Amino acid sequence: MTQATQTQTKTQTTTFTHLVSKEGGVKYPLKALHVCEETFSPLEVAYDYDAIRAQVSREIIEAGPNSIWRYKVFLPVESENPIDVGTGMTPLVKSKRLARRLGLKDLHIKNDAVNMPTLSFKDRVVSVALTRAKELGFTTVSCASTGNLANSTAAIAAHAGLDCCVFIPADLETGKVLGTLIYNPTVMAVKGNYDQVNRLCCEISNSYEWGFVNINLRPYYSEGSKTLGFEVAEQLGWKLPDHVVAPLASGSLYTKIYKGFQEFIKTGLVEDKLVRFSGAQAEGCSPIATAFKEGRDFITPVKPNTIAKSIAIGNPADGCYSLDIARKTNGNIESVTDAEIVEGIKLLAETEGIFTETAGGTTIAVLKKLVEAGKIEPEETTVVYITGNGLKTQEAVQGYIGEPLTIEPKLDSFERALERSRTLERLEWQQVLV
Repeated sequence: MTQATQTQTKTQTTTFTHLVSKEGGVKYPLKALHVCEETFSPLEVAYDYDAIRAQVSREIIEAGPNSIWRYKVFLPVESENPIDVGTGMTPLVKSKRLARRLGLKDLHIKNDAVNMPTLSFKDRVVSVALTRAKELGFTTVSCASTGNLANSTAAIAAHAGLDCCVFIPADLETGKVLGTLIYNPTVMAVKGNYDQVNRLCCEISNSYEWGFVNINLRPYYSEGSKTLGFEVAEQLGWKLPDHVVAPLASGSLYTKIYKGFQEFIKTGLVEDKLVRFSGAQAEGCSPIATAFKEGRDFITPVKPNTIAKSIAIGNPADGCYSLDIARKTNGNIESVTDAEIVEGIKLLAETEGIFTETAGGTTIAVLKKLVEAGKIEPEETTVVYITGNGLKTQEAVQGYIGEPLTIEPKLDSFERALERSRTLERLEWQQVLV
């Protein structure tokens, strides 16, 4: 395999120009690169915003496909036929019951738990990464994953006809393992945590000419997360919210939502305003939250120990940049216990009918914690990001949500069970009131 297509002639609609290091501004060509050789900082995609302004308007976006590709002019792909499996344009739910429970007047839930095709926000980043992988001539794609990314990479690779080999920690939740295997990739279960899996994949990427979506393709891959910012602004009537709360793993999602808002401001699609950014981590893997609380601008890596495996990254690549965004927007970064995460999953389900995985439970629990601490104003237009589906992590809530009432196929058996159920409910409410 070669990368001969790297030099293909760009179409007139191409708006991305080069890669640039986050530190020092060192420029690189648009190849499969992800780290600056001079500053050792991450590379990201640079754009010609004058070219974007000349090609975009609210009306053009609204007339586009009902997927992330309505924002193609903001994404680093050349193809006029990107990989489109219906990813994106997920619901922005106006919360009523959860908002009332928390005392908020304008709460919205961005629900990527129903994203296509694999029920998490990773479908966004993988759609972009694999489109770019094909443009760069890769025929085999791969990733290091805590589960959702493996699901998405395997599914979209199958759709695109690409060979696929993914790497996961060996103790991953069963639902996520099955949700990858069904697409028939090669799955490597590594005896170690995510950071160890990622280090192994970095070694492999130096020896095999594969497109690793979150390693050598990371600058392109991460841009897909901007669409979570774009969609929220469009769904709010071309306005930015006052406050967002999002999960933090590597920090890429968090920083790219911020970048998405800034790009809409730069191109005149929304009015400029300060959006407060708050982040959510599990206490068992909270290196960014700890640095925030201690006032540090550097991250001390940790060994993950939490049920929130999808966000359990002990050495987050974009942690420092997440700290900077939280501080300059007057936001916060908080952590919650595993018990609070389970309660967050249950709270969202019983108030809004949305079953989220542990990352979403973390975000809802942090939202609640911030409200109770007076760090979210009741009048603020607040958006909370739910990034994955609870069907993938059912183990997290087993034993915490009760059991079905087993009855005989007789009316009196039903009535006795119903009375027992109502009695238990009354006792539970009495305990809450006390």
